[in-house]
Amino acid sequence: MSNFYDKVAGGGWLRPHDGLASFTITKVAVTLMMATLVIIYFSLLVKRFIIKTKPSPPPPGPIGLPILGHLLFIKPDFLQYVTKQSQIHGPIIKLQLGRKVYIIISSPSIAKQILKDHDAIFANRDIPVAAIKGTFGGLDIVWRSNGSELYKLRKLVVSEIMSNKSLDACYEFRRRKIQHMVKNIHGKIGSPINLSEQIFLTAFNVTINMLWGGSLNGEESKLRLEFKDQFKEFVKLMVEPIISYMFPMLRPFDLQGIESKAKKHISWLYGFFKSVIEQRRKLGEGPKMADSKDFLQQLLELKQTGDVKTSLSMKEIDAMLLNIVTGATDITFTTMEWAMTELLRRPDKLQRVVEELDAIIGDQNIVEEFHLPRLLYLEAVVKETLRIHPPTPLLMPHMPSETTVVAEKIMMLMLATLLHCFEWKLPNGRKPDVKERLHLLLSKVESLVVMPIALSSKWRHCG
Repeated sequence: MSNFYDKVAGGGWLRPHDGLASFTITKVAVTLMMATLVIIYFSLLVKRFIIKTKPSPPPPGPIGLPILGHLLFIKPDFLQYVTKQSQIHGPIIKLQLGRKVYIIISSPSIAKQILKDHDAIFANRDIPVAAIKGTFGGLDIVWRSNGSELYKLRKLVVSEIMSNKSLDACYEFRRRKIQHMVKNIHGKIGSPINLSEQIFLTAFNVTINMLWGGSLNGEESKLRLEFKDQFKEFVKLMVEPIISYMFPMLRPFDLQGIESKAKKHISWLYGFFKSVIEQRRKLGEGPKMADSKDFLQQLLELKQTGDVKTSLSMKEIDAMLLNIVTGATDITFTTMEWAMTELLRRPDKLQRVVEELDAIIGDQNIVEEFHLPRLLYLEAVVKETLRIHPPTPLLMPHMPSETTVVAEKIMMLMLATLLHCFEWKLPNGRKPDVKERLHLLLSKVESLVVMPIALSSKWRHCG
């Protein structure tokens, strides 16, 4: 029986006695056969590869609803809800809020692997709408995606802005504002005060002074109050639950007006930064503040270097200024508020802190930063506060350590000063409220209202 190739050769297309034709037919046959074998081989290989690399099943978690996920099941106390689900499903659970999937890690050892050993893999940020407007699409440290530009920015901040030398140069700014807080509290001795508000204002004023020192003109007080109000409103937008964040297909509609409100506040804030920078440039020809070089002065010096590896753009400087204000103020405020609350709940721990302060600082001195490394028990209190009340438990902003350095400097000095200069009582025998509210930060539901009592032995130095 003739085969297919004989029929082709004898059908008039090619003559059988033609040697070239025979060679061509053989070559085509071999080529087709080899192509078939290659296709079969790669088909099997791809099939095997797909089976081997089949996506791992997601972590376990509570059953959710279609589309909404777990939105309707999350209680007001989010962390207690997550803790309960972790006890049921294990240290790694999945929660779905709308179209957003969150993986919750409750094991310290696993969290360490993610944040330390595999930090580069998990370093990218999912930017909220307000943050996109506030950072020019993520040009800052907090929200910038992992890569060479983020590495450059972090390196500059560590080596230039947050170095011990730079922070020491700003010490007088911190000291001055904290002493101003003490004098304000002395004027309200024996009366209930909103300590949460005092802490926020002091942290904010200390941070602003560290940023641009005394470079503002005579309208400083008025501008600072307006800046504080604009800043607080912008931060509220950052922590506001956003429907379009959970359902991205709704983002073009800006249903809650978050995008337009953020644009309004950020325009004012960056306009304010611009005016401050212009004033600083005008003062640049005058005498330098060698002993009190603020952050803005250092940032502007980096911009003027002209070196691609070390220079910063004006947009990066604006975004960095907002980073420092947000990080230092919010982290200081939240942690300080929780630390004071927990100490008031545990009088024995509070007494140990006071005894340590008296032993190291004494009645005749005020707290200075050189005292802080010796306040080991107070440091342990701050660390325990951060453990049980982490400012960003969901790591939504994945706040880098560089931004929190300023907060730590302010926090320890302020907390030590408040506990050294005053005795604190809760009015009307009330107990400290420990209800939590979680948005971007884990804060208290109710402000901390307490009554300061002057200590006669320290009046002269703390008054």
